[in-house]
Amino acid sequence: MDTKVETIVVVIDGKELNVSPGTTVLEAATAAGIHIPTLCHHDDLCAEALYSQTDANADRKTAAEKYTASGMLPTPSSCRLCLVEVEGLRTLQASCSLPIINPMKIHTSSTKIRHARRDILELMMSEHYGDCFACTRNGTCELQKLCSEYGVNTERFGRPEQAPFEMADPANIIQRDMNKCILCRRCVRMCALYQGVSALTTEGRGDHSRISTFMGREMKDAWCINCGQCINRCPTGALTERDDTEAVWRAIEDPEKFVVIQTAPAPRAAIGEAFGCEPGTPMTFQMNTALRRIGFDKVFDTNFSADLTIFEEGAELIGRLYHALVLKDNAAALPQFTSCSPGWIKFIEHFYPDFLPHLSTAKSPQQMMGAVLKTYFAEKNGWDPAKIVSVSLMPCTAKKFEAGRHEMHSSGFQDVDYALTTREMARMFKQAGIDLPKLEKSNFDDPFGTPTGSGVIFGATGGVMEAALRTVIEVVTGEPVENLFGHADIQPVRGFDGVRMAEVTIPKVGPVPAVFSRLVPNFDWLKGATLKVGLAHGTANAIRVLEDIKQKGPLSTCHFIEFMACPGGCLGGGGQPIPTSPEIRAARAKAIYAEDAAYQVRKSHENKDVLRIYEEFFREGPCSRKSHDLLHTHYTARNATVLDKKPA
Repeated sequence: MDTKVETIVVVIDGKELNVSPGTTVLEAATAAGIHIPTLCHHDDLCAEALYSQTDANADRKTAAEKYTASGMLPTPSSCRLCLVEVEGLRTLQASCSLPIINPMKIHTSSTKIRHARRDILELMMSEHYGDCFACTRNGTCELQKLCSEYGVNTERFGRPEQAPFEMADPANIIQRDMNKCILCRRCVRMCALYQGVSALTTEGRGDHSRISTFMGREMKDAWCINCGQCINRCPTGALTERDDTEAVWRAIEDPEKFVVIQTAPAPRAAIGEAFGCEPGTPMTFQMNTALRRIGFDKVFDTNFSADLTIFEEGAELIGRLYHALVLKDNAAALPQFTSCSPGWIKFIEHFYPDFLPHLSTAKSPQQMMGAVLKTYFAEKNGWDPAKIVSVSLMPCTAKKFEAGRHEMHSSGFQDVDYALTTREMARMFKQAGIDLPKLEKSNFDDPFGTPTGSGVIFGATGGVMEAALRTVIEVVTGEPVENLFGHADIQPVRGFDGVRMAEVTIPKVGPVPAVFSRLVPNFDWLKGATLKVGLAHGTANAIRVLEDIKQKGPLSTCHFIEFMACPGGCLGGGGQPIPTSPEIRAARAKAIYAEDAAYQVRKSHENKDVLRIYEEFFREGPCSRKSHDLLHTHYTARNATVLDKKPA
């Protein structure tokens, strides 16, 4: 049988190439190292990226048919900057959407093309209001960069009048300035195709087109999940997150305030990009030095509360399994869903509220740390919690929304006062004249400074599941997880496939550790059992999982499922440095797993700071009444009640 793949000969700028039928001219040129400028095109929004996030077994033709049938092509050819000349065709062609189906001779640079691109850029600027120096995207704006390259420095076609914008309302976590919108539609496509939310849409036709929400509502009133993926795809400053840096500066400068900060793993693997470093350059310990230098009183590691989350979430899972499988209690909803990602939480609240009982009651690591800071830490150090300003450094814009939720005041105060994105923190460092990569390294502060590998890998898709499995396997079997998985690396849950499943068989059981003794009398009922887990990243993939469960598909047999709202998990969060791409996310993941491998302590249940807080503060152990009051939310209280029942 002849399996030779048919190819077509194409000549681009004198370079002969063999390409597969259907390859676009832009793809062929990029593969050959020939640069063609674009604005509406994005690596995340090409057909390959989209179907790799949904169906890893789909071929190119299937993917193209799928997105064509949806009425929303991955690349809409709206900016026209990628124009090329094709010999034999009268007009210039958009290379991003021109498929190669016959031999072609193509020119990507000529006087005609250069003039056309300059005209397009000047027309864009005639509808782009604002001063570049005052824009948060100054220096990273793709439109600004192209205007500089093509010598667009005058307003040949005039300047628009300023239109209203939403930035004045602090309730809008995602803020829109449509004066800077160039109608590339990346945000619309990202929200619809990658996230499955469709909070943004295109209204009107032709010269009257604009990006809007349903019925023109502000973002705070739209069914937006605040994931910020639209911001990371926007080529200009039309979309930004609410800027909280000035409020944090004021707190730092207030001598009456104790300002403490926690830093999540994902920003530490990405913030170096804002200072010219290659993606995936870790800045964990340089950042500790920088944070003290700009005035924070204490610098804590969110790894602590990530490990605390594993205790609480793992205990909840064990309790649910016992009550569902042994006591036949239908109130313990399975599979249990993770609750670390606030974008995912908002998504399930909006679109799948019937599944809310499946959510773990555990708060996210950000919120657990905030609650502990203003209770345990304040008591231990004699600090007035009313004077503590709790700041978090997160990769996620949705963390800002989460911090302001009404149920996040369990300490008696707002548990987390300000959530800063990686981009905001990079700006603060630059405002303080700090060149981050050149700083000396320093450690986190006690009592929340013990790093563990399990806390670090929370930043990557599959990381929460891997951390949980490391602990659950050792707690249940009484044996090192390395006996099942070399170096404690649970490879089946790693990777970037949009939806994954894995199974772990429990070969033996050990005694119940004292810290979990209130939940179950023994582990005999788990001997020989197979624990089934699932994973999904990007809320479009969450839809696939939830619909599969509705239809009693394979994922309905899982016991535990990790959901992350953002592609790649937190390392691809909407607050991370721009640009982002599959390659950049992979580099950040590599840094996260390398940091995990370098730590001496790699399991949550071995974090001495977490063990100490159970000895000193949450004395009844995880999922007790006190830990539930501070570390869990209320909307699955039915399951909390299940855990409060004494086993027979």
